[in-house]
Amino acid sequence: MADNGTGERIPTVIADDVHIVYRVNGGGGGRGSATAALSRIVGRRKGGGQTASRGVRKVHAVRGVSFTAYRGEAIGLIGTNGSGKSTLLRAIAGLLPTEHGKVYTDGQPSLLGVNAALMNDLTGERNVILGGLAMGMSREEIRKRYQQIVDFSGINEKGDFISLPMRTYSSGMGARLRFAIAAAKNHDVLMIDEALATGDRAFQIRSEERIRELRKEAGTVFLVSHSNKSIRDTCDRVLWLEKGELLMDGPTEEVLRAYERETGK
Repeated sequence: MADNGTGERIPTVIADDVHIVYRVNGGGGGRGSATAALSRIVGRRKGGGQTASRGVRKVHAVRGVSFTAYRGEAIGLIGTNGSGKSTLLRAIAGLLPTEHGKVYTDGQPSLLGVNAALMNDLTGERNVILGGLAMGMSREEIRKRYQQIVDFSGINEKGDFISLPMRTYSSGMGARLRFAIAAAKNHDVLMIDEALATGDRAFQIRSEERIRELRKEAGTVFLVSHSNKSIRDTCDRVLWLEKGELLMDGPTEEVLRAYERETGK
């Protein structure tokens, strides 16, 4: 684990009592939601906004989560569906505001699939360039790493797919290319949401090895995955979330054993 030369660990992400609340308009679904919206519009016109909050349902997605992440760590996030894992990553990336509490980061967090914002109508080749530029790489850096990115993704193993529009790709091929682009750059904080669930075992092994390299280069990696094996193979620490609350934070094997006992997964 990286330190500053004095033996002290260097924090990269601090979450301090983080609460995240979604506000969903129109409480109900289907035809009722349009009716509710029309009522709010009419109410604003008549009453100067007095009814603007009617029909707004609050979803408390993350509840008082606190932790500190350090350089050189790979941290797994586990929990059942809807536990707040992806929401927490989006808050760390600065894409969601906190209702209460703060998130502090050292460097620029990169959320896989957001920083590499790829376009379906463009070829894979053009998307490698755009994705690299979106992450702050220079054109020269992209040119030097282009073949490495294509080879890592494995999308050309069964044909020249890199020259075809991304709309012709399967969802797995697109996910592998996004990961390959993101992994080509060293990150202060890299957050990966289920990317290792795509592709064959050979791709997963390459991905896990790259995560270990990123850790050695003093970065911090967060991995959301429903595969306990991927977590075991890549992470040295795990955060267990349920219903938005942090139930456990500790060494990978210790947390996973408790999670498996509780959930049977």
